[in-house]
Amino acid sequence: MDKKEEIIRILPRSLREKLWYGIPDFDLLQELRFRTGAPLAAVYENRYRWVTEEGRLGEEGDTGVMVTREMIKEMLEYISSYSFYAFEDEVRQGFITIPGGHRIGLAGKAVTEKGEVKTIRHISFLNVRLSHQVPDCARPLLPYLYEAGRIHNTLLISPPRFGKTTLLRDLIRLVSEGTSWGEGVSVSVVDERAELAACYQGIPQNDLGRRTDVLDSCPKAQGIMMMLRSMAPAVIGVDELGTAEDIRAVEFAMNSGCAFLATAHGRSLEETRRKPLFSAMLEAGLFQRIGVLEMDGGGHRGVRIYNEALQPVTEGCLWY
Repeated sequence: MDKKEEIIRILPRSLREKLWYGIPDFDLLQELRFRTGAPLAAVYENRYRWVTEEGRLGEEGDTGVMVTREMIKEMLEYISSYSFYAFEDEVRQGFITIPGGHRIGLAGKAVTEKGEVKTIRHISFLNVRLSHQVPDCARPLLPYLYEAGRIHNTLLISPPRFGKTTLLRDLIRLVSEGTSWGEGVSVSVVDERAELAACYQGIPQNDLGRRTDVLDSCPKAQGIMMMLRSMAPAVIGVDELGTAEDIRAVEFAMNSGCAFLATAHGRSLEETRRKPLFSAMLEAGLFQRIGVLEMDGGGHRGVRIYNEALQPVTEGCLWY
């Protein structure tokens, strides 16, 4: 089943044929946003678009097809294979992963117990986020990330929707499989938000390489320590470092001999340096390579790579 079929099969029947023919290329579709009582929206080639009654991607001023509560209910049945309660653990985290690695974000009324979310009721908002793999997109970076056959501790920085998770995913795959720059090694991935591997019923839907083990939906700091003790990785991969506990776990694992491949939110290297959480880490030189992602007006992506002294190691931007 290809990406188009994987998405169409979870949509309301009233929209399936319309979107099948109305969306030009599902490889360029990033999100479909269903909001009860509001027009159906799509993010296509990084542009926010309304989906018209005919199923095509409209421009500003076009009337979008209205999302109803019945549409949401119908989609939840398809997404959960008519067994919504079987997905309670995922619902508690705010998303359900479907075959193909696509993630359906959920929002509605949160039910809490002792200060923690127990489940989500009256779900009225769905965000269908399509999983995208771009094989070999990270390959141009490899000459700058390896030294004497060993991968450097590498941190990728970018704003949302610049492709840092896609880049990290492919980098993990290449390190696991091995290239001319270094032989394949065991990689442990702590996939807290289930985006890197996109596991469905415990099986990764994305290709992270044959030497990669995945701990799905586990908090990063705890997961790093678990994988370090149990899986003996040479490299650990994590997406979106965000807490002091994450940083402490990374530092501990590095001191235990593990290399790290990680990402963090940031619009620039300077902005990231000003954040208290990352300033000490960068000043200490924990990461020997820091890649800062960029995007030009045409949507082309590139990365500038710096060393632990925050000096550039590439001449300009590497476009990929």
